[in-house]
Amino acid sequence: MTDGGDPDTVVLIPVKDFELAKGRLAPQLPADDRAELARSMAARVVQAAGRMPALVVCDNDEVAEWAHSVGAHPLRIETRGLNGALTAAVERLSAETPEESPPWRNSTDAAFDGRWPQHVVIAHGDLPRAETLEGLAEPGTVTIVPDRHLDGTNVMALPLGTGFEFHYGPGSFSAHCDEARRCGLDLQVRRVAALEFDIDTPDDLAAYLADAGGQR
Repeated sequence: MTDGGDPDTVVLIPVKDFELAKGRLAPQLPADDRAELARSMAARVVQAAGRMPALVVCDNDEVAEWAHSVGAHPLRIETRGLNGALTAAVERLSAETPEESPPWRNSTDAAFDGRWPQHVVIAHGDLPRAETLEGLAEPGTVTIVPDRHLDGTNVMALPLGTGFEFHYGPGSFSAHCDEARRCGLDLQVRRVAALEFDIDTPDDLAAYLADAGGQR
């Protein structure tokens, strides 16, 4: 593999319609500002993928076009709901073979160096401090970076083809730890400050703005 990425690893970033993003912040931010915040955070997560191919899981033309504009590949999944969409995306990656030449793997993707991905890193698109997603994937291991409240799952790396079931939503960190054990996989919990901070609630936004000196 080329320098600067994890071997045989692809990054999945689920991104919903920017116009619908971050509805819980409506009392603090008008719709245009919420959409811009969502775009800027998601772009930072794409950049954090580094040399690993970044696939934006979406069902929206605008998001697909945006993905191309920031150097990512749109992976169109029409299944509704985060867990269903990620399950479909991982199943698609697990089922693909190099001979099928999926559209996201083109001449600009030297990262696999002729090999097919064996691992996936799933990162939420609302991590405004994300720096790098590299170094998380390990053979036979589920690596989880929880949110700072130890409730949600901000980033997770896992091998493909394990039958791992997703449990995103309240309490997903504990549920994903249990799922890793159910699948007979090693479990590693990583506390990474740059990846633990997400923006979901008005309190999250206030903390972020306070640390940023009041600048959006």
